[in-house]
Amino acid sequence: MSTNGQGFTLSDEHKMIQKSARDFSEKEIKPIAAEFDESGDFPKETIKKMGKMGFMSIEVPEEYGGAGMDTMAYVLALKEICKADASHGTIMSVNNSLYNYGLLLFGTDYQKETFIGPVASGEKIGAYSLTEPSAGSDASTMRSRAVLDGDDYILNGRKSWVSGGPVADLVVVFMMTDPDQKHRGISAFVIDANQPGFIRDKKEPKMGIRASATSELVFEDYRCPVKNRIGEEGEGFKIAMTVLDAGRIGVATQALGIAEAAYEASVAYSKEREAFGKKIGQFQGVAFQLADMKTRLEASRLLVYQSAFAKERHKTTGERYTLEASMAKLFASETANFCANAAVQIHGGMGYSKELPIERYYRDAKITEIYEGTSEIQRMVISRLETGLR
Repeated sequence: MSTNGQGFTLSDEHKMIQKSARDFSEKEIKPIAAEFDESGDFPKETIKKMGKMGFMSIEVPEEYGGAGMDTMAYVLALKEICKADASHGTIMSVNNSLYNYGLLLFGTDYQKETFIGPVASGEKIGAYSLTEPSAGSDASTMRSRAVLDGDDYILNGRKSWVSGGPVADLVVVFMMTDPDQKHRGISAFVIDANQPGFIRDKKEPKMGIRASATSELVFEDYRCPVKNRIGEEGEGFKIAMTVLDAGRIGVATQALGIAEAAYEASVAYSKEREAFGKKIGQFQGVAFQLADMKTRLEASRLLVYQSAFAKERHKTTGERYTLEASMAKLFASETANFCANAAVQIHGGMGYSKELPIERYYRDAKITEIYEGTSEIQRMVISRLETGLR
C-alpha cells in the first residue's frame, strides 16, 4: 500500500482480500446477524467458513497454515466483517491478534506448529484470558496461580470476560507464578480446554456483541505442561501488553466497521425519509449530524491505517506501536459510539426498533470503549508516552 496527496492507494492484493471479505459478509454474515444477536449462540459454521477463506489467520505465515499477508490486509478484511456484524468481527480479531499473534511473537517452534494451525483453519477456536473478577485494568492484582510441579504447572483460579470462553478449544492464559513480584510475577501459558480441571462457568448476558460468546473460566488443579509456557516465567505481563497493542488495532478496526455501517445507513435513510415536504437530509439538524459522522469516520480510518503501518514497521525495526494503536483505539471507539447514537436519532422510532440493525450498532459500539483497555486507560497510555510522566 502507498500514499499520495489524494489519500491511500491499495495494492491489488489488498483490494482482493477487501472484496473477498465484503462479498463474504454480504452473502454469509448479514443474513444471519440479527438471528445470532437475538439467540446469543456462537456462529460456529460461519467461523469455519471464515477459516477456510483465510480470515482467521491473515498475518500468520503460510508455514503455520496462515494467509501470510500483512497488517493492512487484516485491517481491511476485519473492517468489512465488522461492518456486517461486530460479533463475527470480535471472534476474528481475538483469534488473529490476541491468540495467534502472541504465539507467533513469543511461542516456541513446538507451540507454533501445534497450536496455531488448527485455529488458522477455523477448525478450532482460540481465546485470550487476562482479566479476572478482581483484576481488570490493574493486572498486578491477579489472584490466579500457576505452581510448578515437576514437568507441569498446576493452575488454579477464576478468569472472567473471556471472549469465546464457552466454545474455545485453546486458550492463552495469564497467571501468577510469583505473587511477590506483582506484575513481574505473571507468566503466560497456552492450554488445551479439553483437559481435566478446565471448567466453563457463567456465560455473560451481554448488551452487545452477543454472538461472540463470553464467559468465566475456572481452573481447578489443571495440569499444564512446562513446554506450554509461553516465554520465560515472569514475562507474562510483557507478553500481555505487547499483544494488547495488536488487539487495540483490532478493536479500532471493529469500531470503524460499526461507524461506517451506521453512517451509510443514515445517509440512505436521510435520502428516503420525508418530513414537512422535504427529505430529512435537507434539514440542517440531520445534515450537520451526517457531516460530523463522516468527518470522524474518515479521521478514524486514517488513525487505523497509521496504526497498521506502525505495526508493519515493528516487524522489521522492533519499534513499538503502542502510541498509534492507543490513539486509533481511543478515537475510533468514541467515533463508533458517536455515529451509532446519531444513527438512532436520525432513524427516529425505526432506529429504536429491532426491525433494523441500527439498534444493534448502538449496542455493539459501546464495548469498543471498554475492552482491550478502556478509553480512560488509552488516554493515560497516550499522555504518559508523550510526556514521560507517570
